[in-house]
Amino acid sequence: MITPRQLAVLTLLTLVWGLNWPVMKIGVTGYPPLSFRAWSMWFGLPLLGAALLAMRVPFRVTRREWPQLAVLTVTNMLIWHVLVVLSVRELSSGRAAILGFTMPIFSALWGRALFGQRLGARQIAGVAGAAVGVALLLWHEMAHLAGRQWGAIGMLVAAAAWALGTQQLRHTTMTAPTLTLTFWMTAATTLVMTLLAALFEGSIWHLPPASVQWAIAYNAVGVFAFAQAAWFYLARGLPPVASTLSVMLIPVLGTVSGALWLHEVLYWQDAAAMVLMVGAIASVLWPERATTRSVELSAER
Repeated sequence: MITPRQLAVLTLLTLVWGLNWPVMKIGVTGYPPLSFRAWSMWFGLPLLGAALLAMRVPFRVTRREWPQLAVLTVTNMLIWHVLVVLSVRELSSGRAAILGFTMPIFSALWGRALFGQRLGARQIAGVAGAAVGVALLLWHEMAHLAGRQWGAIGMLVAAAAWALGTQQLRHTTMTAPTLTLTFWMTAATTLVMTLLAALFEGSIWHLPPASVQWAIAYNAVGVFAFAQAAWFYLARGLPPVASTLSVMLIPVLGTVSGALWLHEVLYWQDAAAMVLMVGAIASVLWPERATTRSVELSAER
């Protein structure tokens, strides 16, 4: 059962992350992608640190937990952020969002394969609905992916890695607060992203144009100071399938905002997929009927 606080965080997360897909497309189109992401992280990291100080959240992670933190950093952040900024430049922002949010499907598979999670009928229906929605949205785009296969493959690999990281975070034995883990995962990813940007894009560095500066600011404040921490909070607090399927509205918002903002064309498949994804969300967030449960317990007795 989702709490009012979780619902409020989820609503803000959906808006920030959903609108970020066209914002990110603008950023990586007008500036080297790895450098765009590195700048966003460098500006967002101090804001995240200030939030920890204001909330009196400790920064300390015990030495014995460093290996777990390193693994969580790679699967939850590093692979995702590197591949996303490289892939979104090759795809429309809406289609990149759709491919990235195949994550719930991968998460269900990882949960079953690694942690023996059993899926109920409604959860299976939710995963199936999300899968059909993604398939519909990709159907019309398959011809356009010719010559851009690496962008599509990169997004799918990023989604699979993020799904694995979500399951690992859910099952971690680390005792550090979620905000503490978020800060250090972001800090480590920032350093690696900066190194990659210097190695591969250092020769073409230049002052970002105004549109890219705005996109960097949006990512710094919205994504790295808020959305990452909000997602990890939900991932640790909600059941695995609910935490992943609950954010399926994000690619819908990303697709619509990309169409309105960047004039990316929408088709009937988009509308059908949106209905399926909303159904997938409802399938895991709608509470169980207490009366039905009571009858089942009485019958067992």
